[in-house]
Amino acid sequence: MTEITKFSELALRAEIQQALAAQGYESPTPIQRQAIPHALEGRDLLGIAQTGTGKTAAFTLPILERLSTSDRRRAPGTARTLVLTPTRELAIQIGESVKAYGANLKLTHTVIFGGVGQKPQTDAMKPGVDILVATPGRLLDLMNQGFVRFDNLEAFVLDEADRMLDMGFIHDVKRVIAKLPAERQTFFFSATMPGEVAQLAQRLLKDPVRVEVTPVATTAEKIAQGVIFCETKEKRQLLADVLADPALSRVIIFTRTKHGANKVTEFLGKAGITAAAIHGNKSQSARQAALEGFRAGKLRALVATDIAARGIDIDGITHVVNFELPNIPESYVHRIGRTARAGAEGSAISFCDGEERAYLRDIERLTRQPVEVLPRPPATAPVVIQANFDQRPPRPQQSRGPRPQRNGERREQGRDQGQRQATGQGQEKVPAPRAAHPHGRPAPGKPDPHRANPHKPAHGKPAHGQHQGQRQGQHHAPVRAESRPAGASRGLGSFGDLVAGLGARSAPEEQDAPREAQHREQRRRR
Repeated sequence: MTEITKFSELALRAEIQQALAAQGYESPTPIQRQAIPHALEGRDLLGIAQTGTGKTAAFTLPILERLSTSDRRRAPGTARTLVLTPTRELAIQIGESVKAYGANLKLTHTVIFGGVGQKPQTDAMKPGVDILVATPGRLLDLMNQGFVRFDNLEAFVLDEADRMLDMGFIHDVKRVIAKLPAERQTFFFSATMPGEVAQLAQRLLKDPVRVEVTPVATTAEKIAQGVIFCETKEKRQLLADVLADPALSRVIIFTRTKHGANKVTEFLGKAGITAAAIHGNKSQSARQAALEGFRAGKLRALVATDIAARGIDIDGITHVVNFELPNIPESYVHRIGRTARAGAEGSAISFCDGEERAYLRDIERLTRQPVEVLPRPPATAPVVIQANFDQRPPRPQQSRGPRPQRNGERREQGRDQGQRQATGQGQEKVPAPRAAHPHGRPAPGKPDPHRANPHKPAHGKPAHGQHQGQRQGQHHAPVRAESRPAGASRGLGSFGDLVAGLGARSAPEEQDAPREAQHREQRRRR
């Protein structure tokens, strides 16, 4: 078969070609070049492809061509094509692609998913549709209620089959498939092929054409990858420091849990960075608003969990930040695939604490390539040089012997009372409140030099040593100079430039050596 280099070389009708041109698409991606010609011939298709490879158009374009030339017509309550997806977000994305590519065709489509009222969806299905995009749970509900039938089905697409398995939807998928007519064209897409997914593909497909554009567990070539080693408690401030670089203009930040996503989003808001969280506990309207705000550029960052982000298809994402490394190495590949889409370049930065180093080793073993170690970015607050006593913990109070009897009355130190009446002992002077001391308890209202963050604003006012122009709520712990290797760049700058100068970086374990030396010096001075 002749190599396809332009969409105009594909046997697609003029209305579809015009829609592609209006979207600015000229050259098909590798999976589109391989899949579309076979799909136009009516062959079943098995596609092994990661997200971001253009697989949506690989099945949407030939389906639009088939439906627009077929003699069959839609009937009430039926769909001529079913596209089954694991998430609501992905269903909406595919629906938007169908609308864009079929803008010049007289074909109808609708999208149904859970989490919203079903009446608008059942109303849309009453006259029948040409293309139905759905998630398994809601589709089964409507089928069982008699609102959706597939008597006239011509094509069936199962997208992201491996994620269906991961999310526990595979049994719902099988129930849907059991009610589909045997005579149909089937498209089966999956990023990976675990055993149960491979068995399902064998059941569904008839003499399929297999297309595979990226070997399993490999990362896109145009993604620059780096890791910053840190402690868990340092990650939030490190995130603010990394995002101080304006080059990170459209960022997806990944956490392992929904609670973690909420906490990171809250922190970014206090730091003055526009962000929203997207995960399974968010309402459908909140998730859609977050995606639309991010797509429109109103939000700089989107904080997501793995499952919620699987269906995100947004161009122009400059960076992916793994706030927490995934415990499943394949998820790392899917995460960083959010950037460098459609041939663009992108970057992925991962934060790795001590407990996550095993995850990093698993990722490097899976991808068969090391992740470059990055120096820390410059602190977003001035480095504060503290006196030695500020770095020492407070000494325990010495015992001063038995206190005088007060007949059960508690002594109230630290209150500016002057003199007070002591029961049964006449007038007695109360010691004046002591000033804050490095080895003693601070006076009320005085800053404590030993608290975890001496630069944290108190009562909304900048603390001692804090820059007056710093935004309220953006807390900056002092950054130690030894946290960066000698000679490392102080500025984050271009991610590619930063990575280029890291060839001689020491092993991760060596980064703790300067810190241990400082601790020994502090113990000697005591």
